[in-house]
Amino acid sequence: MRTALVQLTVTDNPAQNLDATLALIRQASASGAGFVLTPECTNGLWSDRAAQRAALHLQDDDPTLAVLRDEAARRGIWLLIGSLALKTDDADGRFANRSFLIGPDGMIAASYDKIHMFDVKVSETEVYRESAAFRPGARAVLVDTPFARIGMTVCYDVRFPHLYRRLAQGGAQVLTVPAAFNHITGAAHWEVLLRARAIENGAFVLAPAQTGFHPEASGKGRRTHGHSLAVAPWGEVLSDAGSEPGVTFVELDLTRVDETRHRIPSLLHDRTFVGP
Repeated sequence: MRTALVQLTVTDNPAQNLDATLALIRQASASGAGFVLTPECTNGLWSDRAAQRAALHLQDDDPTLAVLRDEAARRGIWLLIGSLALKTDDADGRFANRSFLIGPDGMIAASYDKIHMFDVKVSETEVYRESAAFRPGARAVLVDTPFARIGMTVCYDVRFPHLYRRLAQGGAQVLTVPAAFNHITGAAHWEVLLRARAIENGAFVLAPAQTGFHPEASGKGRRTHGHSLAVAPWGEVLSDAGSEPGVTFVELDLTRVDETRHRIPSLLHDRTFVGP
């Protein structure tokens, strides 16, 4: 399966972001990709929560989701929308950070709410409290497609290997990690974490990313690392998008999953133990 990773530099303007996303999806489809993946926060990034609330929609009313579903059907492709920020009906008013797998009929084949929230202090000036705005999911998601069984995750999830182990032991051959990875932690950890998740689980890891500086009409903006990666089950990097928006391609050959898991069947070797 020819697969395309879309790398974006979104703003806080969902309509503007949608135009940029559509252009790259069409480029990917025109080059033969049957599976296209976009990054986390495809519809936008905000540091101003009031501005974010004014811009967002509930899932059923979200224009980005509707247009991208139509585009997947028009192109006859599988489309992973890395995630969309969406309003919810939660009493505390928090949003969802939700990833969608769209089939070539335009229907939602699966959705996944990011489980692990990015609540960190990267530096004195880089502090994030994702859980203040987004409520975490609580359900791991595996989805069968004609070309692969896919385990869906988002960004900060990559630091929690037990999630990927569960997905792989459930049969996941491809693990998706769409991200808006911080530029500081990305430079230090992005590639090694993705390669580790691929090696540990003998699976392809596909990680489309946000890149560069993300300006806001109101708010300070933020920087992301870029370098959308595709990693093979043996751990080698198959493609690296660098730091500019665009599309990178990779061929998924699932026989490599079987070969890797046959050579090192570690998914069958877990043992129970006591302590510490």
